[in-house]
Amino acid sequence: MPSQDTTGSVPRPPQDRREFFRIQDRIGLEIRRLEENHPADPDLFNNTPLDSLKAEYRRLDQDIKNHLANLAERDRLLTGLITTLNSKLDALARIIAFEQNPLQPEDWQDVTLSEGGLAFFSPSVAWQTGDRMAVRMTLPPELYQPQAIAQVIDLERDTAGGAWVLAAFTELEESDRQQIARHVMRWQIRQKQNQ
Repeated sequence: MPSQDTTGSVPRPPQDRREFFRIQDRIGLEIRRLEENHPADPDLFNNTPLDSLKAEYRRLDQDIKNHLANLAERDRLLTGLITTLNSKLDALARIIAFEQNPLQPEDWQDVTLSEGGLAFFSPSVAWQTGDRMAVRMTLPPELYQPQAIAQVIDLERDTAGGAWVLAAFTELEESDRQQIARHVMRWQIRQKQNQ
């Protein structure tokens, strides 16, 4: 599902505290409410026997990156080829993971997204300021699936009984932050190419 520019559909808070560049996009969004005394565990979405395989995959990926750094000093052409093959395998792994757990049409939402948090529409006012949530995002077209713990910092109610929920990431792994940053950067590039 391609990213879209939905400029104007998401309200901006009057006190616009920008620390990160924000985009308006359509992404897969899965949210789990965290109770007040629940431990902040972003892996609420990964309660499967595949967890150990995923951990091994991440370890191997890190090993490849370390070896590529050493190889780059000796053979740039070979390093480029191996980097491309590694990226191809990463894309294949994301496609397989996505096909095993496809998102339903209602899971795709218009959001405002940055490295610092996100805003999304809730058709009912089910959230309150201070509520905590585990969030998993699917970012097209790369199908990255960063996860985070977020906290509701503001609500902007509408006349139909819903609200825009503004949430800040309180716990976000560095690798997930980088996935969001890459997605935002690529989104910007695509928008410039389409102008």
